[in-house]
Amino acid sequence: MRHATDNRPSVLLAMAPGIAERLFTDAHRARLTALSRTDPHLVAHDLAAPTPRTTAALAEAEVLLTCWGATPLTPAVLDRAPRLRAVIHAAGSVRHHVTEACWQRDIAVTSAAGANALPVAEFTLAAILLSGKRVLGAARRYAELRAGHDWQRELAMAGNFRRTVGIVGASRIGRRVIELLRPFDLRVLLYDPYVTAEEAAALGAVPTTLDDLCARADIVSVHAPQLPATHHMIGAARLALMADGATLINTSRGSLVDEAALLPHLTAGRLHAVLDVTDPELPPPGSPLYDLPNVLLTPHIAGSLGNELHRMTDHALDELERYGRGLPFADPVSPEELSRSA
Repeated sequence: MRHATDNRPSVLLAMAPGIAERLFTDAHRARLTALSRTDPHLVAHDLAAPTPRTTAALAEAEVLLTCWGATPLTPAVLDRAPRLRAVIHAAGSVRHHVTEACWQRDIAVTSAAGANALPVAEFTLAAILLSGKRVLGAARRYAELRAGHDWQRELAMAGNFRRTVGIVGASRIGRRVIELLRPFDLRVLLYDPYVTAEEAAALGAVPTTLDDLCARADIVSVHAPQLPATHHMIGAARLALMADGATLINTSRGSLVDEAALLPHLTAGRLHAVLDVTDPELPPPGSPLYDLPNVLLTPHIAGSLGNELHRMTDHALDELERYGRGLPFADPVSPEELSRSA
């Protein structure tokens, strides 16, 4: 709702407890206040069971500014938000809270998926280059030996000169990884059923099938969305196609890789892996993934972390400024896009 004397949109923050404190600096809160009518310290943690203050704020809200842990926007929630016109998500995927009811009510949606893609792509670039140099194994061997050693001989098969990298999925992150790989002397293969040969060439990659990519790539990096069609897309047959000594990198979702099929290849030392995500997301305490010398296991940190969250805040506030000026969002989300994205 707009007031006659104040044309700024009314905004309500909606996200899990503790997120807003990490997302907004004092400068961000000042900018939010300048761009909108809002209480920058009021955060709705559960729109399905709102407090009296958040109930009143929701009834007035023209824009929801959301982040991780936002309540699903069900018809019941939206009924309590009659003036809602837009959802600005200061994170990546909106799948968990933007529902079909939002599209039915013509609520505009935007996300900071592009801003969140950058740190994941940077993490992946580092993982690719370090994997090619066999840094993890060399560091562990160095710690064991603590003495001079013929590293040229031991690492004779290592190096990043004309390695073949296979990118699974031309998502925002996959495309950004390809872009970041351009300065390096690497061959890049791409599998994505929605990308034409011309589009792949423009990106700087060679299009191929997923089986061929797994068979030819020294490093396979997964960037596809989590959909029913992508469940265990890297399964037993495709893992068997991967060459001895190849590395699998997964910064997407754990369910895309058949972990039960992967483990025998890892425990035998045939394959290497960099896993920022697993299935389940937290491996059980007895999982071999924690101890295998050829596995770098990280706790889902490739995405925005620490001060990188502020990039997403900046993006969300930029979108809010566009909305307030009557301009279209720079990164709108459509239901068609959502049906085949993360």
